[in-house]
Amino acid sequence: MGTYALRRVLQMIPLLLVISLLIFGLTALQPGDPVDQLVFGNSNITPEDIARLKASYGLDQPWITRYFFWLKQAVTGNFGYSQDFGIPALEYVFQNRLPNTLLLTVPALIISTLIAVPLGIFSAVRQYSPLDYILTFFAFVAVSAPVFWVGALALYFFAISLPQLTGGLLSLPPGGLGGDVPPEAGWWAVALDKLKYLLLPLMILMLREIAVTLRFMRANMLETLTQDYVRTARAKGLADRRVLYKHALRNAVTPIVTLLGLSIPGLFGGAVITETVFSWPGMGKAILDALVSKDFNVVMVCLMMLAVLTVVFQLLTDLAYALVDPRIRYS
Repeated sequence: MGTYALRRVLQMIPLLLVISLLIFGLTALQPGDPVDQLVFGNSNITPEDIARLKASYGLDQPWITRYFFWLKQAVTGNFGYSQDFGIPALEYVFQNRLPNTLLLTVPALIISTLIAVPLGIFSAVRQYSPLDYILTFFAFVAVSAPVFWVGALALYFFAISLPQLTGGLLSLPPGGLGGDVPPEAGWWAVALDKLKYLLLPLMILMLREIAVTLRFMRANMLETLTQDYVRTARAKGLADRRVLYKHALRNAVTPIVTLLGLSIPGLFGGAVITETVFSWPGMGKAILDALVSKDFNVVMVCLMMLAVLTVVFQLLTDLAYALVDPRIRYS
């Protein structure tokens, strides 16, 4: 397995280089550049000043030349400065944005998996029961509904209607990261304050994850329950619980490993809309803000981080197969 893992890690290098070239090229093809954004609306700056500014930033060079310059700096850990914040883009993303995104995505993945897997098993075992129909309907609606639309509905209900109905006793903040409680109030009060702001975006992010995992788990379990070895186990007189949890569940849960491995970078990507709707200051909102303000160094850091997460978790997913399925060997 060690040789296989090393080979996959070496294969990641050219793949990430191609991805970085594509991201840089697509970003450079956008109309406008950081200098245009900087001088926008300032009538005192002459075209000569603009030309000098672009030359100082290297923006007068072809984008492929700028890419290789960026790559040369990036391999040394220098991803440039954030134009908007005046600090290294890597420091800005890792210290100011990534912790907030992890605070949102990690609980969303863990809680949604803990909810969806048992519901998927129950839905498969009780196929065509009323609860199976309810869960299936919920999954279809949750997968089909656009995230921004569900987020807007949740904002209207929890932040506007619910406070009016309860006289202000029950309400959730429409956005932000907290800060209503000073740090001197203690860590518990600060944590509750952050939790209050976290609940709405967390619920919206979990909704789709629960639906997708539930559908996947239900389909896998239904397929597994029709296999010959399950019928044989039942024919031997084994109890249904033993057949289900000892023989069927282990095989049915193997594809879930793939889904979870791909869900993590997918959650980071899906958080773009959720963070934007709820003004959650994470990486997703940072990407959108940086694209609007042409802060390309921040865009490159965020998108390359998503690319690295994707290829790393694909490798971890493949390695996890050998742990959950003894038939798979990488030697």
